[in-house]
Amino acid sequence: MEKSSHDSLRDEVLALAEIAKACPENLQEKCFELLVGDLLSRTADRTSSKGTGAPASVNTGRGEEERTTESPAPPADESSDIATTDVHVKARHFLQKYGLSLEDVNQVLYKEGDSLLPLYDDLKTTRMSESQVRLALLDAFASGLRTGDFAFDGERVREACNVRKCYDPKNFAANFRNNATLFEAFDGYSKEHAVVRLSEDGRKELAELIRELL
Repeated sequence: MEKSSHDSLRDEVLALAEIAKACPENLQEKCFELLVGDLLSRTADRTSSKGTGAPASVNTGRGEEERTTESPAPPADESSDIATTDVHVKARHFLQKYGLSLEDVNQVLYKEGDSLLPLYDDLKTTRMSESQVRLALLDAFASGLRTGDFAFDGERVREACNVRKCYDPKNFAANFRNNATLFEAFDGYSKEHAVVRLSEDGRKELAELIRELL
């Protein structure tokens, strides 16, 4: 007849008592306490593991058992507000100079992974040329926040114009040329020199645009 868990535990305690008796008399009681404590700890662990256990096995109908697995947790939403630590020190000076706050920034852009993406849908203009320039300023804004260098990539602006249906291929370069005061040392646009920095006038125009978009 198979022993109950109670009987097995009693036998183990009696065996520990015999072990403790082999110790010097003044150490027998302490030795017995330590041995019993260890036994109770191991017994509790076994009971806990039976309660939780490994994932149950299921028969897949293919003549073998496979362990069930928990469904993977859905990926965390990586979108978040832009924090002060995300903003380059030069960009902080820009915000301070033009009276803009981090709250204002977070009404225009948001962070997703390592990218700063637009929250604005409306550029507040229906003119294609003005839309192009505004997208350039906002591209420079996103770049400046991360690097401190307020410069846009003209080819990235071209793609954004395409997406927003404001791309005028015949006048794309001319639209930049007609607003040359907004750009630093600007003498014309080309794909080979697609990165264009904002002048001080350009930064001022950017600050006014941000306020308009709020």
